[in-house]
Formats: sequence, C-alpha cells, structure tokens
Amino acid sequence: MPSIVVWDSDGEMGRRLLARATPHGRSPEEEARHILEDALELPHAPQNLAEAIRARFAPLGGVELELPPREPAREPPTFD
Repeated sequence: MPSIVVWDSDGEMGRRLLARATPHGRSPEEEARHILEDALELPHAPQNLAEAIRARFAPLGGVELELPPREPAREPPTFD
C-alpha cells in the first residue's frame, strides 16, 4: 500500500481531523484512511435491469402518463 504525505497542511486541518476522529474512536490516521476509502469507493452496481434503468433516469425526474379509462371487456368473438 502506498504511503501518502500531506505537505503544507496547517495545524487547523490536523485539529479538525482529530475532532472528527475522536467520536468514532479512531486515530487521525485511521480517520484520514476512512475518509479516503469513502471518497474512492466504487459506485453501487444495480442488481437488475429495472434498477439500472431507474438509477439512470431518476435524476431527470418522473413523468405522469394519462391512463385511458377502464372499460368492461368486450365479448369474445364466436366462431360459429
């Protein structure tokens, strides 16, 4: 695993990282690793085709289609 060194970081960033790590019971290094893992996580792959289509078009919003009124079924044809 590569090591990362952050240059030119001010003391405020370190204090904020420590403040964020403390409630989670992590060290600042562990918290930084967790932040990077979350940021670089691959997007969730849809489980099926319907879910993939819904995920693709959900940001565009929905559309309301006007449904035709329901009518009684017609009599089936007779082949006499």
